[in-house]
Amino acid sequence: MPEHTPATAPDPGLFGPASVTWQAHSDPMMWVAGIRALYLQALHPRAVRGVMENSDFRKDAWGRLLRTAHFVGTTTYGTTEVAEKAGARVRKIHTMLKATDPETGERYGVDEPELLLWVHCAEIDSYLHVVRRSGFRLTDALADRYVDEHRQSARLVGLDPADVPASTAELAAYFTAVRPALTAGADARAVDDFLRRPPTHPLLVPARALLWRRVVNLAYASLPPYAHELYGRAAPAPATVTRRLALTGTVLRRVPSRVRWQLPPKHILSAVARLGPDSRPAPYKLDRRDAILDGPGRAQRGDGGDSGRWRTPG
Repeated sequence: MPEHTPATAPDPGLFGPASVTWQAHSDPMMWVAGIRALYLQALHPRAVRGVMENSDFRKDAWGRLLRTAHFVGTTTYGTTEVAEKAGARVRKIHTMLKATDPETGERYGVDEPELLLWVHCAEIDSYLHVVRRSGFRLTDALADRYVDEHRQSARLVGLDPADVPASTAELAAYFTAVRPALTAGADARAVDDFLRRPPTHPLLVPARALLWRRVVNLAYASLPPYAHELYGRAAPAPATVTRRLALTGTVLRRVPSRVRWQLPPKHILSAVARLGPDSRPAPYKLDRRDAILDGPGRAQRGDGGDSGRWRTPG
């Protein structure tokens, strides 16, 4: 009789169900975090100039946000092959793009390690800060694991993982070091103006005022104090921001995951179909001993990575 060949185990991808990333990136507050990342990234003059000169941001900001979300979803929940191909595409595109320094007139490539590192750190800090501050169950140890895991995503875009922060302390030190180079120049203010008042069909203006503006204001409010100073717009008191984030997170997490995950391109559902029902993301699957909060649904005290601290509401 012919020998039975064991079936090949399905590929969990770059992170896999045991990672902090697998669980955290399923949280609906990632959308608020993505907008916060745009605000933060825009404060680096050379990084934001690269965006302005090489994309149709003003005409397609929503499309840019969706493309970023697609990349994050692909690299988090896709197979290793799919994730590596997505990274290769990004690296190839970056090698072809250049921009002009707004101060010196120097032409530079958007794939400079300094710029790639800024974009990476602004994203990871925003994802971590918003989900934790809104009540997602991550302790300091799990937050460190999350930052360390994303040296993998940094490699995908062309960075040497050895040069990328591997903990929240290293991430905070990076922001301290880069802070003098940040400014809210004309490009950053254009991003701010656009996010606050994006062009909208007349029939959708009420929705923009009711929904979009609230999300954008919340994302802006969650920025670190130095970002508010640079943009020149005050934010509510930190305790107020934390309460709003926690409330928003509570409301969004009550939408059943089977409904939320139906949104295209259905990365999570595809991953679960590939790996089986036990791979479904859920915060409680993180190390319970390492994920004890002050109480059910309470936002954490602690450091989200950028050295900005907050207090639990209530």
